[in-house]
Amino acid sequence: MGKMGRVYRMKGQKRKEKGERYDRDEDEFEKVDDDVTPQPQPPKKLKSDDAVVSGAEEKLEAADDDDEMPGIPIVQVDMGRNKPGVIFVLENASLEVAKIGKNYQLLSSDEHANFLMKNKKNPADYRPDIAFQAIQTILDSRVNKSGRLKALYVKTQIGALLEIKPHARMPRTYKRFSGLMVQLLNDLDIKASGKGEKLLRVIKNPVTKYLPVNSRKIGFSHSSEKLTDMYNYVETVSDDLDLVFVVGAMAHGKIEDNYVEDYISISEYPLSAAYCISIVTTAVERKWKIL
Repeated sequence: MGKMGRVYRMKGQKRKEKGERYDRDEDEFEKVDDDVTPQPQPPKKLKSDDAVVSGAEEKLEAADDDDEMPGIPIVQVDMGRNKPGVIFVLENASLEVAKIGKNYQLLSSDEHANFLMKNKKNPADYRPDIAFQAIQTILDSRVNKSGRLKALYVKTQIGALLEIKPHARMPRTYKRFSGLMVQLLNDLDIKASGKGEKLLRVIKNPVTKYLPVNSRKIGFSHSSEKLTDMYNYVETVSDDLDLVFVVGAMAHGKIEDNYVEDYISISEYPLSAAYCISIVTTAVERKWKIL
């Protein structure tokens, strides 16, 4: 038999590796991955409403020099600094983190009902989606895009006080929002992408120390005997005053804050926090002729 020639493998064209492309805004959340749940250290417990977290100030000051820390993108808005503005305070938001298995997660009734019942907690009280929808409604409003939203504060059920800058671009999906809240409650602040500005941070209580003196503080409660049309109400407020709106971000109950000057009801029917906020922002936009 003759010698067999060497067998050669035919060379095929190399496959081009095509990575999936996502929305550019979503890519900028470098620390929040859809497929990997963040695994931070346990969040520190709050001892009282006068001190947010033990050692929080030192940790935040130490982070000031870390400008390379990846963060979240910024939304460009008009600036209305010399005009009266709006401040929103979301009260009793269900934003609580717990270790489930090997990961830390934002507790919710949909995903952690069994865990909550085992720990003798009512799953109905754990609705972080309410805060998620309320925050999106505020930041998407024309009041914010025109630069008239001066501040947004979120007070959680466990006593933490969060500040969200009006020009922060929050995640559009609940899953990413959940991961971002886990990161915020652990790290105490989240900076803008490529910058040192803190767009989200945990701050000291009480919220009243951040509210302007020259402002009207208005709370909303379905049980209030003062039923009023929201547009007619804001029309009676002086144009020289900032408007502070306090809205409950919980599934049940009502807000009872001493700093609120006037509690009103804007509908004969119970409303979700997000829909209540949409009525408020629409009334303010009409008052200030924001189109």
